[in-house]
Order: sequence, then structure tokens, then C-alpha cells
Amino acid sequence: MIKKSYLKMMAIFMASTFLFSSCASIVSKSSYPISINSAPSEAKIVIKDKKGIEIFSGQTPATLKLKAGSGFFGKARYQVTFTKNGYDTKTVPVEFKLDGWYFGNILLGGLIGMLIVDPATGAMYKLETEFLNETLVQSTASVQKEELKVYAINEIPTEWNNHLVKVSN
Repeated sequence: MIKKSYLKMMAIFMASTFLFSSCASIVSKSSYPISINSAPSEAKIVIKDKKGIEIFSGQTPATLKLKAGSGFFGKARYQVTFTKNGYDTKTVPVEFKLDGWYFGNILLGGLIGMLIVDPATGAMYKLETEFLNETLVQSTASVQKEELKVYAINEIPTEWNNHLVKVSN
């Protein structure tokens, strides 16, 4: 005969195994908010994933969610490109890293959480930074330098002839 306390312990064990089947999925997230700003503000931003596919286009300041995973056991990587007239284009990477809660599967979640649920949902990764605040550099290509150019009399454009003044003999 099986004792009631033994059955109760088995029921609790089975319930906790089911509840904690993927530790990082329960404690962490599979997508994270990120705030993106620039100086000067209102710069155009384009975000591309690691395959080069555009996933967002807008302007600063912006707040959006980025997925942590990129396929089974694949962590997401993004490139944020800032552009604004009169400023150099700037591209900044956004990286995810392994979430410490993923290792909670060893104690609580077991193999199902470690090998299936967390890798499939991307919950095994977390965002390295929640804020991007980039300063754009004013472009030197857009600044025209004034210069003095000396022409020989036969190189002067004909439309300038009416404006010529004889200085000396």
C-alpha cells in the first residue's frame, strides 16, 4: 500500500517540474524594450537584424521592443544606423548575452527547459543595454571651405567680363 504522504510528495514534485519546466522563460522575457536617443535629436534610425532585414525605421527619440532570440539556440543581433543631414552616419550594434536564469534549468527546469523551451523562445538571452544615446558628429563633407582662386585673363568665364575692373597699366 502506498502512503498518502508519498503520493502527496509525488504530486508536489510533478507539479513543480511542470511549473518550472523552463526557468528563464518564467523569470525572464523573450523580447526587451530599448530606448534610443541621439544628439542632435530627430535623427533617422533604421534597425536591421543579423540577416540585414530592416525591422524598424523611425526617428529619435524612440522606444521599441527587440526580440532576444533569432531561431533555435540563436541570439539576436541588431545594427542601429543613425542618419541626419549635415552629420556623419553612425552605426551601433545592439547585442544580447546569455541570461543567468537559463542556468536555473539545471536546478529547477530540467532538460525540457534547457534544451527546448528557453532556446525556442529566446528567453535564454537578455539585452546588454536598455538605452542607446549616441552623439552624431557634424559632417565635414557638408561644410564648404571658402578659397581664393587666381585665374589667368584667358581663363575667366565670359559672363564675368562685364564685372571686370582694370586695376593698373
